[in-house]
Amino acid sequence: MAEAVRWLDGVETRAWRSFLTASGRLLQRLDEELVAATGLALADYEVLAMLSHSPDGQMRMAALADCVLISPSGLTRRLDRLTQEGLVDRSVCPTDRRGVFAVLTAEGRRRLEAAAPVHVAGVRRYFLDGLDRRQLGVVARAMTSVAERSEGRPACG
Repeated sequence: MAEAVRWLDGVETRAWRSFLTASGRLLQRLDEELVAATGLALADYEVLAMLSHSPDGQMRMAALADCVLISPSGLTRRLDRLTQEGLVDRSVCPTDRRGVFAVLTAEGRRRLEAAAPVHVAGVRRYFLDGLDRRQLGVVARAMTSVAERSEGRPACG
């Protein structure tokens, strides 16, 4: 027997729509500012940042795709561009010839370091500065819970 739909009430609808609007606008604004200042798209920045936080600046392609929330084929296309720009290399896993690593290059690290102040300033301006410490704790716990329920595991990073 099909489960009855639990329609959203007013508070739930407002929370959901506010989340969609805020996240969409925030990501759009951060991307626009990053591209204008550095020529680096937010999605590319996220790939470089994730690699920079990994041991030896490298990650298996499948794990990287999972962490930056992109399909494996989408990551392949993104890495093709980043490789052409000299920001990322690919290397074969020495213990598993089927595995491929994305590797942050010195130029990729340099571009990431140049873009980071722009990105962090935007995150502060549009997200962090609008919330007090208590609200930040609530948001962090809430979004962690949402991420875990959505994927069945903790978020990357």
